[in-house]
Amino acid sequence: MSPQNKAYLYAALAILFWSTVPTAFKIALTQLSFPELVFYASLSSLTVLGIALGVKGKLREVLGFSAGQYLSSALLGLFNPFLYYLILLKAYSVLPAQVAQPLNMIWPIVLVFLSVPLLGQKIAPRSFVALFICFAGVFLISSQGKVWNIRSSDPLGVALATGSSVIWSLYWVFNMRDKRDEETKLFLNFFFATLFILFLNLLMGRLRVPSLVHILPAVYVGLFEMGFAFLLWMKALRLSRSTDYISTLVYLAPFLSLVFVHRFIGEHIYWTTVIGLVLIVTGILYQKFPYNRQKN
Repeated sequence: MSPQNKAYLYAALAILFWSTVPTAFKIALTQLSFPELVFYASLSSLTVLGIALGVKGKLREVLGFSAGQYLSSALLGLFNPFLYYLILLKAYSVLPAQVAQPLNMIWPIVLVFLSVPLLGQKIAPRSFVALFICFAGVFLISSQGKVWNIRSSDPLGVALATGSSVIWSLYWVFNMRDKRDEETKLFLNFFFATLFILFLNLLMGRLRVPSLVHILPAVYVGLFEMGFAFLLWMKALRLSRSTDYISTLVYLAPFLSLVFVHRFIGEHIYWTTVIGLVLIVTGILYQKFPYNRQKN
């Protein structure tokens, strides 16, 4: 199998895992509070990433950084997975999965606008058009099939789901400034975030030792949303001749997730969800791949 075909295979597996995560979130939240879910998922992912580093002989690198680099890892871990998943999972706890997941998808557009003050980049006019298209999609999804009755969605949940995209974008802006190995950085992010979420759970008095049945969905989230999927996606990016060949494939995940959400947790899929999701993906792709007319 050629390296490019392997890249497509790894990307397809990662996308398949990601598409099941909204369903796993909703199932896990019936058994655990969202802070508990973040803790057990983060701990599971930390274990997987640690094993991966050990297999590759990179585990010693974790102990060789400066105090400033550890502080940077703690800050990145504060953004993701700590704040990001706390906010996102709170949104999932009050919204249908088919609403929460697409609203979180606008982060590529948010990232463009945050890059102006934080990275000194310029915004092309098409980015404003893309933002309008995406927010038209957000409006439709939030309506849950009732376009003229936007209150059908929980306002706090909508704010949290869309707001999580800001946290994710900030994480990537700061992450781009850190030139260390991605896998090592991610391990340290999860290490510090796991400590943060453990402390929060203990402070709130909510941390329980659940039964195996109750903890399995959280472990699944940790392995397939945060752990294996990320490693597969990184492998695909390394093998692909160009990141553009596979980067757009990730937008298949939310459409596949609608199938799982309907099949396994019985959500009725609103027509506004499908159209809104199409608008969000269209806006992102419009901003990402400008069309240049060429004169012959």
